[in-house]
Amino acid sequence: MHLEVSGVYKQFVTKKGTILVLKDVSLHVEQGEFVCIVGASGSGKSTLLRLVAGLERPTSGLIEVDGKQVTGPGADRGMVFQDYTLYPWLTVQKNVEFGLKLQGVEAKERREQASYYLEMVGLVDFSQALPKELSGGMKQRVAIARALTSQPKILLMDEPFGALDVQTKESLQQFMLELWESTGTSILMITHDVREAVFLSERIYVMSDRPGTIRAEIAVDLGKSRSQATRELAEFKAYQDQVMAQLMIEA
Repeated sequence: MHLEVSGVYKQFVTKKGTILVLKDVSLHVEQGEFVCIVGASGSGKSTLLRLVAGLERPTSGLIEVDGKQVTGPGADRGMVFQDYTLYPWLTVQKNVEFGLKLQGVEAKERREQASYYLEMVGLVDFSQALPKELSGGMKQRVAIARALTSQPKILLMDEPFGALDVQTKESLQQFMLELWESTGTSILMITHDVREAVFLSERIYVMSDRPGTIRAEIAVDLGKSRSQATRELAEFKAYQDQVMAQLMIEA
């Protein structure tokens, strides 16, 4: 898997005029990488992820997955949003099966794949529950399982833990690292939480304020097996300080 974003611009036309949201953005994600994009609110990072997902089109520039131009949504890209986007009238099992059903996968295979990923995210015992019966963290696990059932080449995550309390957030961060190691799925994640980005990623792209552009690319060399103790390392704090210094640069 190779994701390439090359010279992307995105502007929106409003009643007050044209707003340039993204300016000459270029980045890449390789097979099996966990990459985070960090930026302040309004920097255009969520817009960028929507462009990669094919939910919107760039004004100019090119986005490719394995050399194929992104022109719309596709099964090669799984998307996880902050607000879970689960269907409240469907059980956990049916929510996870939903994407496969749209793809025309037969019922038996849908059930088997959904059960496999529910086991992977630790929610087999809740397969017949409705979303309203789950905690926020459990709902996000369901959303992640649903995104993985299509076996995407890359998982796109838009501040997936932003609405959760600190304890649940850190628990899910650890869960994501374990899931990433076990599946080998490439992940591109948007976050405004510097501590989260350093804990999860192998590389961090820092975005400027609007119009958003890539201000810095920072490699995070903390190994793949990270734990709570990782957050206490001097190297961890040094990476945090490095990212924060880039975020604080005035345009």
